[in-house]
Amino acid sequence: MPRMKNKTREDGRLQSKVYIGNGKYKYVYAATNKELQQKIDEIKMKLGTGIDVSSENDTFGFWSGRWIELKRMDVTEKRWRSYDSRRHYLDELAYQPIGKIKTAQIQKIIVDCATQPSEATGKPLARQTLINLKNIASQIFKLAIANRVTEFNPAENVKVPKETPKETRQPLTDEQQLWVRETLHRAQTAAMIMMYAGLRRGELMALTWSDIDLENRTITVNKAVEFAGNTGKVVPTTKTESGMRTVYIPDVLVDYLAAQPRKTFLVSCQVSGKLHSETSWKRMWESYMNTMNAKYGDFGSVIGTAPKKRPTIIQTFTPHQLRHTYITMLYLAGVDVMTAKEQAGHADIQTTVNLPKGHTPQSSHNSILNSKRRLFGISGSRLLLA
Repeated sequence: MPRMKNKTREDGRLQSKVYIGNGKYKYVYAATNKELQQKIDEIKMKLGTGIDVSSENDTFGFWSGRWIELKRMDVTEKRWRSYDSRRHYLDELAYQPIGKIKTAQIQKIIVDCATQPSEATGKPLARQTLINLKNIASQIFKLAIANRVTEFNPAENVKVPKETPKETRQPLTDEQQLWVRETLHRAQTAAMIMMYAGLRRGELMALTWSDIDLENRTITVNKAVEFAGNTGKVVPTTKTESGMRTVYIPDVLVDYLAAQPRKTFLVSCQVSGKLHSETSWKRMWESYMNTMNAKYGDFGSVIGTAPKKRPTIIQTFTPHQLRHTYITMLYLAGVDVMTAKEQAGHADIQTTVNLPKGHTPQSSHNSILNSKRRLFGISGSRLLLA
């Protein structure tokens, strides 16, 4: 049972010393006996629930630092850097005791980020980024709660404004899919695999020819490239545990890969055969888009201009849009959502379900989607996606 001793200070305030265990005391000050007793009762209540009252003045910044240190062990370097960057939007809370922060304070930060331009982009943060920021705050409070520093998570009740822009990556149109299939370029193999097997860019960069089994029509995904700055390294894991998977591939990709020379160990790499850097990948992709632009753009009077200097006429796309296209094609081919989740390597089924299907390719004239068995049929006892 906590013991206490009261006395009156020289400044007229009442003081009480409450024993909190392990030879430690907590001092409490108040103007009246009633207020003093309320503070003493509050300490007793916290002690009764296991709260470490000796740490109640630990700041949000302290636990934010502890959280980001622990996060380094759980995620890739790139993801860790993203977390570390985003948590600094919460820096105005850094010097405040974590147990005294209110929901309204975090809500104000979220609203400010949703309505005011950020220094990095000059635009307000997108809705998904705001959701991530709320989750970061919540995880920091959960860590403090697990260490019995506080018992309340004020971030849980924060609302992300609905009117903020939502980042969406639209699947490729039928025309863009045709460009991928018919434009010869050293990036074409990467694009075909991402579009017809749904690999993430990091998974694709780490892919070796030995991971591809054309006889059994599968691609084994068991590693990825992790970047620290411009330089990447292959790590024996993927973005999530669910990312470690076997992907069953359609006829169109089997036929394409069977026709490709296997001159390098990696399926997609620099011309020298080395692992892609951020810069080399960017340059390759820009060259790929320029080649498509030169082939399919309607330039009129500027047709004689060098390809790299021509204006961009076509609607270019990102590597991640190819992955979205793959998931969309699974949906249009009638593949059930659990199978689609497993094939895409999603950790959360909501990621699969939330694909913006209102922006699906115009499949009525797409010969590949019109024949499910040709695109996704797999014979025998293996997974049947047709």
